[in-house]
Amino acid sequence: MGRGRKRHFSWKSHAEIEKVHEKLQKYYDNLLQLPDEEKAQFWDALRRELPNSFRFAGSKSHAIAVRNLLKERYMPEIVKIEHADGRKVEPPQPVPWYPNDLAWDMTTPKNVVRKFAPFAAFQKFLVSETSIGNISRQEVVSMIPPLVMDVRPGMTVLDMCASPGSKATQLLEMIHQGEEARIRKFLRAFAKEDGLDLGVQTEEELEIDEDVDSADDGRATGLLIANDADYKRCHMLVHQLKRLSSPNMIVTNHDATMYPSIRLPSEPGKPDRPRYIKFDRILADVPCSGDGTLRKNINLWNDWNPNSALGLHTTQIRILVRALSMLKPGGRVVYSTCSMNPVENEAIVAAAIAKCGGPEKVEIVDCSNELPGLKRRPGLKSWNVMDRSSRIWNSMQEVNEFLQSGERTNMPGKLLETMFPPPEGSAGADLPLERCMRVYAHLQNTGGFFITVLHKKEEVKIRPDEPKSASTAQPDGSRDSPATDKPSDVAETPDTAAQAPAAASESETGAGEPRVDENGDGEQEPTPPHGSKRPRSEEPAQLESQEPKKPRLENGSEQSEAKPQPQARPGRNQHGQFEEPFKYLSPDHEVLQNIKSFYSLSARFPQDRFMVRNAAGDPTKAIYYTSQLVKDVLVENEGRGVKVVHGGVKMFMKQDAPSADVCRWRIQSEGMPIIEGYVGENRVVRLRKRETLRKLLIEMFPKIADGAWEQLGEIGERVRDIGMGCLVLRLEPDGTEESFMERMALPLWKSVHSLNLMLPKEERAAMLLRIFNDTTPLINRALQKEKQAKIDQHEKERRAGENGEKAASNDAQQENGGTTAAEDPAMLDDVEDAPTPEGMVSD
Repeated sequence: MGRGRKRHFSWKSHAEIEKVHEKLQKYYDNLLQLPDEEKAQFWDALRRELPNSFRFAGSKSHAIAVRNLLKERYMPEIVKIEHADGRKVEPPQPVPWYPNDLAWDMTTPKNVVRKFAPFAAFQKFLVSETSIGNISRQEVVSMIPPLVMDVRPGMTVLDMCASPGSKATQLLEMIHQGEEARIRKFLRAFAKEDGLDLGVQTEEELEIDEDVDSADDGRATGLLIANDADYKRCHMLVHQLKRLSSPNMIVTNHDATMYPSIRLPSEPGKPDRPRYIKFDRILADVPCSGDGTLRKNINLWNDWNPNSALGLHTTQIRILVRALSMLKPGGRVVYSTCSMNPVENEAIVAAAIAKCGGPEKVEIVDCSNELPGLKRRPGLKSWNVMDRSSRIWNSMQEVNEFLQSGERTNMPGKLLETMFPPPEGSAGADLPLERCMRVYAHLQNTGGFFITVLHKKEEVKIRPDEPKSASTAQPDGSRDSPATDKPSDVAETPDTAAQAPAAASESETGAGEPRVDENGDGEQEPTPPHGSKRPRSEEPAQLESQEPKKPRLENGSEQSEAKPQPQARPGRNQHGQFEEPFKYLSPDHEVLQNIKSFYSLSARFPQDRFMVRNAAGDPTKAIYYTSQLVKDVLVENEGRGVKVVHGGVKMFMKQDAPSADVCRWRIQSEGMPIIEGYVGENRVVRLRKRETLRKLLIEMFPKIADGAWEQLGEIGERVRDIGMGCLVLRLEPDGTEESFMERMALPLWKSVHSLNLMLPKEERAAMLLRIFNDTTPLINRALQKEKQAKIDQHEKERRAGENGEKAASNDAQQENGGTTAAEDPAMLDDVEDAPTPEGMVSD
């Protein structure tokens, strides 16, 4: 579950590493008690390389459309492939328990993929669609937790340890499920009144339940907060989640053990009674030792140490308890790890339930009937614990008896009562831990994983730890004070919840142990203090209500009269990075009024959810759009210690315009799906035949002046006559073979002499491959002409020599098609605000 860390390279290849670890095998053979035949299958599976797996992402209809390409274009050729000896090459297979065949895996070796053309073509398709977010490369077992969360549109969801974002992407898709059809169905009721042409009613519109998440005219009202303790990995998370273009998502940067309470606006008439979010669903996919990932993190065969699990135990309890305290009654928390060790799994579940008041407050959900086809094993009811010196203990009583014996050798180290099964006669002894899910590598050729679904029955009051719950042996036989957390017994109170205790110290958390990843890329990296998933932030940011710590002298004592310390630059977080604030624009702002007028934007589109990211609150470069709930969160929590890294979708980008009549704000590609249905017909171009799109994808800046518009087929006259600036290009299926398989809207830019499809270069190439099965290189004729103009001008200046004669820029313009970058900024793809494909690289 490593997240964005430096790769750890071993001088040995994976094949050369001996996949044997005596203590590891001893522990799990004793723990799992598998029959001999199954025990051999278990270890054989862990020694084999993990299959590659992927998931079709995005809206359900779009994901199915991309999946159908695999089934209809690539699979018929792949299944025909044979080795020289006549054996069939094993093709990709759908994961049997994942809905709608949207998840697949493949065991084909790379040399086979490269050897056979059908496989090589499929691999190119896979890479292309992954680059733009239509396919998520994700380990199969990591897809399970979101599926058992039962997330529905309209819910508020928190992913506490989210980076790199594969599970968060699944959750976001669930929040937006059916949104496109709901919006179109709502707009269709007012289409005639608003002058909108929405085309033929789709199958999804006919089937959609209008009563689901209907409070905002069909727009999704739910919220996903994706959090990670590591600031750099938060930006990895942003990159992953931005592909879904969701205005209902926020990324935060907090230690999950003390995640702050998120404030909401007060109810009308009750300004003195603050409200806080209680989440419907929470995912706690926590930092773990990661021994379920032995198949892809090969160095674990050398580096596995039982101390990794022991050191993370307290932190994992804190995260789960914090999750349960933030959950609303009736909500679900899903707790998961990629570890097989019960110290990190069943023990955590039992301890967290005990701290929250027992099974009367929190129950384990029986998910045995969910995900039919998933092979799993029940959670363990009894287990033992291996200490740092690899000695196995059966109970805390056994540990205490050893300590009281006065024995000074082979000390067990720090062991806690919560690491062992609840003792007989205790309130937790009858917990149905068999309802937890264990997934082992040999059951369906996957990695190892643990998943538990918890249902909160009523509000909880967190029990503080008792000193007798810990027993820590020192070399001299004495005991430390308890190393367990002591959360406030009023953790349900929002203002105190944010002041939760810090996570365990480095000495408690197995520093130096190997860390592993969760998204299937096989990376291994050095271990930070908190185990295999993500390190704790260097220091939690202090809330405004907290007093700064006094500086200490070199001998460790506090200064009584410390000199004023230099203040950090306003807006910088504790890591020194600068985060611009979120400022919402008034609906009456002249820029928004200009946008509304130019695009004939329907009044049914919210005008009060546009924001910018600068302290002055001026739209200088980009304008973002958010849902109403995201707006409430960002506004109410400004200056309250909530560290927000990202929120909203970039909707408009500022640019140079060729005329005062042209709006200087173009629709950004990521914002187009959100706003296109509300744009007036005066800025819409409809396209039904695929060949015109093919030309627009391959050729950047095709000419439309001097009759060249005729080469654009059915849209030629329309783009000739329409005003300059940003346009909405709607691809509309008409049921013919020459038309499109699905409806899309793309940003188009018309300038004085040319037209340009406003898509990043990689998205152009991916769409060209997906729709046309075409790998033609992209052509930027305008850039080629601009380069040639510079060469010609340089040559004239060289020839002028000592006479000082300079080539006139008009000569270059006339000789190169009549357009230069000075006239059409769209031709300069290195100008940041020019209307060019985002991220386009000059050929």
